[in-house]
Amino acid sequence: MQGEAAHVSNGQAPPAPGSALEIADELSRAFAATAVERDRQGGTPREERDRLRRSGLLALSAPADLGGWGAPWPVVLEAVRRIARADSAIAHVFGFHHLMLATLRLFGSAGQASRLQADTVAKRWFWGNALNPLDTRARLVRRGDALVVRGAKSFCSGASDSDMLIVSAIDDATSRLVVAAVPTGRPGIRVLGDWDNMGQRQTDSGTVELDDVEVRADELLTTPGPLGSTFASLRPCLAQLVLVNVYLGIAEGALEEARRYTRARRRPSVAARGTPATEDPYVLLRYGDMWLGLEAARLLADRAGAAFQAAWEEGDRLSPEQRGACAIAIASAKVATSRAGLEITNGMFEVMGASATTAGAGMDRFWRNLRTHTLHDPVDYKSRELGAYALNGAIPEPSFYS
Repeated sequence: MQGEAAHVSNGQAPPAPGSALEIADELSRAFAATAVERDRQGGTPREERDRLRRSGLLALSAPADLGGWGAPWPVVLEAVRRIARADSAIAHVFGFHHLMLATLRLFGSAGQASRLQADTVAKRWFWGNALNPLDTRARLVRRGDALVVRGAKSFCSGASDSDMLIVSAIDDATSRLVVAAVPTGRPGIRVLGDWDNMGQRQTDSGTVELDDVEVRADELLTTPGPLGSTFASLRPCLAQLVLVNVYLGIAEGALEEARRYTRARRRPSVAARGTPATEDPYVLLRYGDMWLGLEAARLLADRAGAAFQAAWEEGDRLSPEQRGACAIAIASAKVATSRAGLEITNGMFEVMGASATTAGAGMDRFWRNLRTHTLHDPVDYKSRELGAYALNGAIPEPSFYS
């Protein structure tokens, strides 16, 4: 792929954001060709991850002065969305890779972030996630002068075939959450292939075991550390926003698949008395409702992306009120994309007909992927946050999920 190899770490100026999205589209088309079969197989999409490495898009959010693209967050999130139209599992780990790079900036020192982001660009590192703050089995303990992590972490999306991991643990000495950036290949780290859920089957979101994994002091992200400042508390906002764009990409991909199928293969309904499916008033009604829900979700997602970019640019000047407004915009998009996506991935079968339910078509993957992921963080709690804001003007309290 000519575009896929367009950006390499060779000292030249990074391409324009527009070309990044063109590469994302090329990758999306390539991933679509094998998406159904890979969904059946599960496991790690190593070839596809390597294509992402070669594409240069792993450096999309890295600062330009470190050799990255320096793309604003709306462009990064649009790339996630475009890939998700074809393959939401790959889009998920791609988006979380950029979330891990942002974690270096949000939780660590400027020196740590610069060094690790520069290495990411030069060595084409793929970052995986082993943070999951709700799983407290991993402990940071002192063994003489050394720090080691022992235990396990669940829901470690993208850990398999990654080069680096963001790992969290509970510090035995302080009972506080600590976060570190460590090589995935370090002795004592075992990435298990135990992810066996009905959707997002190639995200490798299973378990990472940590058997006395040594952690150097300069690998701990403690300045300011997890949620240690208002700016640091943007991390959960970005995590939510990545998911918003994965959900939106799934819905867009599902609607486009349904449209092609209806136009090419849908037979007239018996009750329609010969009226073609493309003119059937009930089919048109369904498409109108699905399009409207998707259009509203898309506008809210774009607004949330712009709000996050504005908050990001504030840096350490970010106020709690500005952070709260950003969180509300993202919660609105999260609810809208979840609802519209579930409506489309279920309702698409009404407009495609019974023949679309064959296993070979693989149309169920859109619903399975979205349904699996939307349960990660129950959207009812986001609606409650929106209600508290609408009624009482209360902004969400920063946590790892809001």
